[in-house]
Amino acid sequence: MMNSVILQAAGNNMLGTIVPMVLIMIVFYFFMIRPQMKKAKDHKKLVEELKIGDKIVTTAGIHGKIVGSNDTTFLIEVEGGTKIRFDKSAISLDATKAATTAALPKA
Repeated sequence: MMNSVILQAAGNNMLGTIVPMVLIMIVFYFFMIRPQMKKAKDHKKLVEELKIGDKIVTTAGIHGKIVGSNDTTFLIEVEGGTKIRFDKSAISLDATKAATTAALPKA
């Protein structure tokens, strides 16, 4: 009789501990992990769509125009004709699209 009471109390306590932990993991997934995965997917799509002649902004804030490309890097021409090679992951913004979107009249 005493053993069943102890097992019952331990089972209720364990359930009371596991349910909040599972809920915390679910909330963590939807508010932290999922948005980060979406952001990474959007950035990958942005980099894949870039082509020679597009104006870009890097994560360091350098503005330039793409003049060359290979598998992992872009060759960027900045003001004064200077060319700098950047890793594709360092691209932050497609300034060509941003300028086009900003120029469109709002309905």
